[in-house]
Amino acid sequence: MSKIDKMSILGVRSFGIEDKDRQVISFVSPLTVLVGPNGAGKTTIIECLKYATSGELPPGSKGSAFVHDPKDAHETEVRAQIRLLFSDVNGEIVSIHRSMSCTQKAKNYTFKSLEQVIYRIKDGVRTSLSSKCVEVEREMISALGVSKPVLNHVIFCHQEESNWPLSEGKALKDKFDSIFAATKYIKALETMRQLRLKQSQTVRECQVELRYLKQNKEKAQQIKEMVATKEAQLMASKDSIQQIENQIDPLEIRLTDIDMKLGKVMKLDNDIKALDSRKKQMEEDNKELEETMEQVFQGSDEQLQDIYQNHQKTVREKERRLTDCQKELERAGRECQRLNRVKADLLVEQGRLQLEADRQTQNIKNRDTQVRSLSSYLEMEGYDRPPFTTLQLESFNRHVSQRLEQEKDTVTQVLADLQEKEQQKQQSIDEMRDKKTGLERTVELKRDLQGKKQQELRNSKAELQRLEGSSSRLQELEIELAKAERELQSAVENSNVEELKAEVVELQREKAELDRAQRQLDKEMEMLNSHTTARTQMDMLKKDKTEKDEQVRKIKSRHSEDLVSLLGHFPNKRELEDWIYAKSKEINSTRDRLAKLNKDLASSEQNKSHIAAEVRKKEQQLANDQEKFFNVCGSQDLEQDLGKLQEDLEKVSKQRAMLAGATAVYSQFISQLTEEREPCCPVCQRTFPSEPDLQEVISDMQSKLRLVPDKLKNTEQDLKRKERKRDDMVALRPIRQSIIQFEEKELPELRNRLQTVNREIEKLKGDMEEQETLLGTLMSEEETAKACLQDISLMDRYLMDLREVERKIAQHAAKLQGVDLTRTTQQVSQEKQETQHKLDTSSSKMELKRKLIQDQQDQIQTLKSAVNETRAEKLQLSSDMQKQQQLEEQCVEFTTEIQTLTRDIREAKEQLSPLSAALDKLQQERQELVERKRQKQEEGQEKINAIKERVKVITTLERDINNYIDEGKDKYKEQKESELQETNTQLHEAEKYKEKINKEMGNIRQDIDTQKVQERWLQDNLTLRKRVEELKEVVAKREALMKDMGNMQVMELRQERRDSERKLEDLKKNRSVAVGRQKGFEEEILHYRKELRDDQYNKADELYKNKMITMRTTELVIKDLDIYYKALDQTIMKFHSMKMNEINKIIRDLWRSTYRGQDIEYVEIRSDVDENSSAGVRRRVYNYRVVMVKGDTALDMRGRCSAGQKVLASLIIRLALAETFCLNCGILALDEPTTNLDRDNIESLAHALVEIIKSRSRQRNFQLLVITHDEDFVELLGRSSYIEHFYRIRKNQDQNSEITKCSITSLSSYLH
Repeated sequence: MSKIDKMSILGVRSFGIEDKDRQVISFVSPLTVLVGPNGAGKTTIIECLKYATSGELPPGSKGSAFVHDPKDAHETEVRAQIRLLFSDVNGEIVSIHRSMSCTQKAKNYTFKSLEQVIYRIKDGVRTSLSSKCVEVEREMISALGVSKPVLNHVIFCHQEESNWPLSEGKALKDKFDSIFAATKYIKALETMRQLRLKQSQTVRECQVELRYLKQNKEKAQQIKEMVATKEAQLMASKDSIQQIENQIDPLEIRLTDIDMKLGKVMKLDNDIKALDSRKKQMEEDNKELEETMEQVFQGSDEQLQDIYQNHQKTVREKERRLTDCQKELERAGRECQRLNRVKADLLVEQGRLQLEADRQTQNIKNRDTQVRSLSSYLEMEGYDRPPFTTLQLESFNRHVSQRLEQEKDTVTQVLADLQEKEQQKQQSIDEMRDKKTGLERTVELKRDLQGKKQQELRNSKAELQRLEGSSSRLQELEIELAKAERELQSAVENSNVEELKAEVVELQREKAELDRAQRQLDKEMEMLNSHTTARTQMDMLKKDKTEKDEQVRKIKSRHSEDLVSLLGHFPNKRELEDWIYAKSKEINSTRDRLAKLNKDLASSEQNKSHIAAEVRKKEQQLANDQEKFFNVCGSQDLEQDLGKLQEDLEKVSKQRAMLAGATAVYSQFISQLTEEREPCCPVCQRTFPSEPDLQEVISDMQSKLRLVPDKLKNTEQDLKRKERKRDDMVALRPIRQSIIQFEEKELPELRNRLQTVNREIEKLKGDMEEQETLLGTLMSEEETAKACLQDISLMDRYLMDLREVERKIAQHAAKLQGVDLTRTTQQVSQEKQETQHKLDTSSSKMELKRKLIQDQQDQIQTLKSAVNETRAEKLQLSSDMQKQQQLEEQCVEFTTEIQTLTRDIREAKEQLSPLSAALDKLQQERQELVERKRQKQEEGQEKINAIKERVKVITTLERDINNYIDEGKDKYKEQKESELQETNTQLHEAEKYKEKINKEMGNIRQDIDTQKVQERWLQDNLTLRKRVEELKEVVAKREALMKDMGNMQVMELRQERRDSERKLEDLKKNRSVAVGRQKGFEEEILHYRKELRDDQYNKADELYKNKMITMRTTELVIKDLDIYYKALDQTIMKFHSMKMNEINKIIRDLWRSTYRGQDIEYVEIRSDVDENSSAGVRRRVYNYRVVMVKGDTALDMRGRCSAGQKVLASLIIRLALAETFCLNCGILALDEPTTNLDRDNIESLAHALVEIIKSRSRQRNFQLLVITHDEDFVELLGRSSYIEHFYRIRKNQDQNSEITKCSITSLSSYLH
């Protein structure tokens, strides 16, 4: 539990702002008392505690008024700080520091809350939490263990708000709601109510949408039925079209066969005509070729081929040599290009090196110029004739450095002299200014002293004026004092206060006995009422027990047969639920097995479909491959056909080679025969006997040479055709492998897998039938058990209620044992009224006696005060009369001092004028010295900088010159020039070699051109021989085609074709009509399906189902919200009632033990409730009010009670609230609790507080803080053993609040 230990205050309200003004107060258990007059700062203690714990500023304060006034402190900004040391609910030491500032602006104040830090000490380790990291108020509430409303309205309630329990209804309701912490629950209830209204609106909207969605659902169903009808008609139309197409296909096949045969006839006719044309063309070509040839080769084909190959070999050797020369020429060209690149790089490098050499020469020239210029500027001799040696340059640099140091020393010395003069002038100025300031301060002080003396003189004269009529007033006071003393003596002699006090004590004893008797009667009345209630409740419980036994018997008779047959005995709810749960698990397991079987069956069906499709696909692919293979190969033996085709290719290739060489051979032979003087046969070397024989041979060669190109062309075409066929047959090898794979492996395997899958499907179907039968049996048994479960649950609830009823019957029977029922409630009530009457009579007498005592004490006190005031005034006047002579002497003395001060001020002013003129002159001289120093410094620095800049230029040039020499650039330049000369020599030799190769290549090309003529003659001879062979083949092929064409019946085929075309046209016409009808059906189906795809119908069923689910679930949500709302509301009501009963009991006890009047028996808090507890309407509202009870009448205290009763009632209510809600925080602060209370109620309040302290003294952390100005009340509290010291608060001489710790015994001596 939490408690406060110590608090320090600085800069808050009237507390000072200096560290010496910091005030510290320690809080002790169980009671801490603070005493002080009005305005001393007592309430500030409560305000500081409230601000430190909850962060709340005092009511009506904007913050700036809470901090010490900056105007009063003569400061622009004032900072305040409150430190509070306390123990939290866990017993850990916690300290909070809250800092504030108030800044004075032009027209207002600015308040600012500075950083707030919480320090914790745990296990000797100190940790801190800043307001930048955590929410300080929340952390404090958690540490103290009470809510913020309890802190503000109960524990640390401000004096201005201490009577809040009697405030107007709305404000009172807000405070009680916050104390009860009901606000968040009220918000939760309101949220539930709003949510229910929102969900109800959702249900209404769902109902409207459901009607619309139902119409869409029905419309979508109609459209689907129309689609099904049209699809059936479409299928019938497709069947009709299929039948027509089945009749069309054979006709088209027959027409195709006829067309193929007619095509063959036409092809044969065309081929014959083409062969005739080709034959004629070949004969013309051969004749033309023979005419172009000079001589036809007369030897054999082998001889012609050998000549052509030897000629080709010679040409290839020359071309090979030409190629080698070309490569050598390219190599020579690349070498020339490389040498040209090397030459270009060397030329670039030579130019760069020459540029650097020129720059080196220019740098040396510039350096010498700079050296000569600087030596002339510095008036140095020996440096006027360049170029300079290294020794001269080193000597120059050394002399320049020395000269630079001399210049620096000269400038430093000049500046030091000027600085010394400036300091002397400054010292003279300071002395003159000090003297002037002293005179000005003297004038100011004497003026202030003169003003004070003049004010004291005026005060003394005013006092003398006031004392002129004091002698007559003194005599009047002596007469009044004698009269007041006589009246006081008479009042003291006539008073009987002690007798009245004794009577009051006796009446208090009598009243206490009557109170005990009244409480005893109340207990007896409560016992009688409780016993009467117990008997009535016992009868009701027995009746309830009989009814529940009957209900249990009915339930057992209704379900006994079914449950015994299922479980073997009659179960309770737990056993039945376990059986249903086990059965449900068995059903789920069966469903899982069934689902698995379904899944396996679907998988097997899918696997079957897949395998069947794979078989069909493989068979189709096998048929396609076989057809393709047969179309290309014509038989199944691929390798044999391929070998034959390869032999044909070799033959055709040899023939093409022979024809290709015949042209050249024939041309060469013709040339030899025509050009030689004695021509001979080029093959056998036989001479021709006569010129006609020679011409005949040449003519024959020329005719053969003309036929060679056509033969060569035909041979090449034949060769290409056979090569394509060979490629096609080679490409058939993978297809042949694929056919073998399909026939021998893949298709048998797939057919075996298909049989296996069929067997698995049959087995799965049998297992599914068994599981479905088992599932039906289990579900039937589960439904029977679930039908009984509700009644069994009801029966268990009845049995539990029976046990509870029997327990209550036993409790009531035990309560009624040994009870004396001879006395009735009427007898006890009569005795209670008589006791109350005696109690009221005693209270009235005691009140009367107290009033008489108070009146006599007030009369005596008034007379004592009058005597004391008269006596004090008389003493004051006597003292003033003695001061009159002294005041007259002071007036004369003040007049003399004022005259002397006036003279001194005038003399000082006369001395100030020459001092000001002299000071101005010295300051002007000092400013001139400063300006001269600045000019000298700038001139010297400028000269030094100029020397440094020139030295820097010379150093840079010298560095560049040395770098050029160190890097050896001269030698590198000579090396590159020699490399350039060598490269030029190599380039000249490469050019000469390249020219030699070009000349050799020209000769080779000329030889190759010469051989071309001979090659043409040989090729013509080869071509002619090839064409002759081709002409023979054409003649043979024409004769074969003529024979084939004569075997075909052309006229019969054409008549059959006409009949088939007529039938085919009729069938196609019928098919077009059927297709048009089919398209109409398809368009209608598309239209309906498009309409179904609209958002309105596409998901009509799903939307209707989802919306229905939403509406039903929302209705369930609304029902649950009603249940939650009622449960939370009833809980709040129960908590509220329990706390209000507890609070009212404490208030009743405190009021009876404290209040001394007889007009109010007790007070209590009433809360009127509006019993609307449904979530559909607003929740109940508590309207709080404080009532005073007298007998059976309860009246509102607000507006009907006195100021003292109001204060006392508010105080007691706060004490009761603290007792109820401050379980974790035993702190309570009372600010001026005796306000408006009379002496009796003050005494009884002190007695009640002591009793509270006594009852809670066992609570280690109970702390009561009382702040009051009534020292009698403190003295009454001090009579107990719970207070030894108290704190006195007063203002010091600076009008700042101070807190002093005093002993309670000092208060007693002070009072007496």
